[in-house]
Amino acid sequence: MEKEGGKPAAVVAVVTEPRFTQRYREYLEKQKLLDRQHRVEKMPDGTVALPVLGEALPEQHLRELTNRVAPGSTCVLTQLLDPVPSRKARGFSPAQRLCLEVRRWVEGCGVTWSAELEADLPRSWQRHGDLLLLSEDCFQAKQWRNLEPELWETVALALGVQRLAKRGRVSPDGARTPAVSLLLGDSVWVEHVDNGIRYKFDVTQCMFSFGNITEKLRVASLPCAGEVLVDLYAGIGYFTLPFLVHAGAAFVHACEWNPHAVVALRNNLELNGVVDRCQIHFGDNRKLKLSNVADRVNLGLIPSSEEGWPIACQVLRRDAGGILHIHQNVESFPGKTLQPPGNSDTEKEHWLSPQLIITNQLENGATSDSGRKMLSAATKPAWQRENELLIWKKCYELIEMKPVCAIMNSEF
Repeated sequence: MEKEGGKPAAVVAVVTEPRFTQRYREYLEKQKLLDRQHRVEKMPDGTVALPVLGEALPEQHLRELTNRVAPGSTCVLTQLLDPVPSRKARGFSPAQRLCLEVRRWVEGCGVTWSAELEADLPRSWQRHGDLLLLSEDCFQAKQWRNLEPELWETVALALGVQRLAKRGRVSPDGARTPAVSLLLGDSVWVEHVDNGIRYKFDVTQCMFSFGNITEKLRVASLPCAGEVLVDLYAGIGYFTLPFLVHAGAAFVHACEWNPHAVVALRNNLELNGVVDRCQIHFGDNRKLKLSNVADRVNLGLIPSSEEGWPIACQVLRRDAGGILHIHQNVESFPGKTLQPPGNSDTEKEHWLSPQLIITNQLENGATSDSGRKMLSAATKPAWQRENELLIWKKCYELIEMKPVCAIMNSEF
């Protein structure tokens, strides 16, 4: 298991005297609790630490070790802050380890291993603490069904987790509810730490998007001290929390209509110590009663947030305008030329005066922020010029030439 940045995460280990090590190892292997991705380590006082899976070893196993497996042994838990990968773990990637372990187990069950089964194994996944979330395009072959549920125990052991879940397609229900089924384990709540912010949520009811990490880091770096923000699509707090915790927003109005996400959002505000600076508005944001309050409005919804633009303009401050953070999938329109509304010099002056900052999220997750270096109309890519005009045309109609700056997060 790794922390962000590739550094090894601390692992839990059970410590005992050297003469009891083999008995402890055999018991932990039998209970499928031994972490085989990390080496057994000798401690400075001469005792031995055996890495185990999960965040703690349940009390019943500690009693079993001291009372039955090795009477008279010392049995304490510790954390290995710099665990050493086992020789086996160093030689294979996680996907290779999974293939090796699953193939060995399948053949041990008397099932013939095939290229079809190997191609049906996952190559990537999402990790949330001790839960691994598999993609929908793996373990689809019919042969796997006859190997459940022991199959999931083998997969979890190979990848060093205690719980497994598998996702399907996101439901088109407006709340973007994920179709996730729990394969191994009892609890569906997970915790994910992202840029120092704790997110807890029900993995079967709420999504966690890894793809918007670059934009979350960017908004976390914005100077928002003293500002009021309206987050029209708050979810579990993807952007609400970075604005509050890192950007220093004075207050956030967070809008969300998924009841499961609202429960998680309320919990996450408490976890991160910012509950007193946020008001949750549960329900359809198109019916929001707020107006004339926001310095910024975040519209973090794809493929399009256009439906939220009218209410976004409604909540902007009327005296000074504000900033719209617009998220939208964009595409070019070959041969189509868009013109500003109206023909008068006054309208043209207002059309051209606002500053448009474009943050482009590319396929590899990198970003280019043209707000740092404004491009002239002649040097901007065609798709960018055309989509800027689309954004400005709509905002111009909605705000009736009030000052506004739009930040568009474009995803391909």
